[in-house]
Amino acid sequence: MSNLILASQSPRRKDLLQQLQLSFTTISSNVDETVEPHLKPHEVVMELALRKAKEISALHPDSYVLGSDTVVAQGDAILGKPQSEEEAREMLVMLSGKTHSVYTGVAILFGDEQTLFYEKTDVTFWELTSREIDEYIASEEPFDKAGAYGIQGLGAKLVKEIKGDYFSVVGLPISKVYRALREMGHLQ
Repeated sequence: MSNLILASQSPRRKDLLQQLQLSFTTISSNVDETVEPHLKPHEVVMELALRKAKEISALHPDSYVLGSDTVVAQGDAILGKPQSEEEAREMLVMLSGKTHSVYTGVAILFGDEQTLFYEKTDVTFWELTSREIDEYIASEEPFDKAGAYGIQGLGAKLVKEIKGDYFSVVGLPISKVYRALREMGHLQ
């Protein structure tokens, strides 16, 4: 059986992939994440997942390589990782009381074979008070998370409901990844 490489240093993706009890290594990709501004959120995550996987696959052509990317979108506006408290506050106010979408793209490469897909999950936030937003920002959790929140951490208290794959919101739709690896022949 060929090696599996996760083309990411994301601790959340690593933890999720470990839940599948698969043997894998992680190698961080360093691709340019600039994308064309006209791309829709699902196109962005698939493009970036594929770039990440291709970079590592070129160095390890005999391995299965898994690349992934996640974005939070309010309509077609993609919310990245906030660079300041003010930017985090703006994002959380924008998401308060509304439903937004989280897209996670996945690319799995093995030689000339590739599987590419994305998962979309709708997340609805409670109506947030200024105090709730300030307390959450003070936790510093928003600063390394797209959309300024992490559903698997303190950000869980902001979420009223989700429709779709919870694990995709965390960073990797593990059930679909498992099935894709099986279909590609990595799992027996």
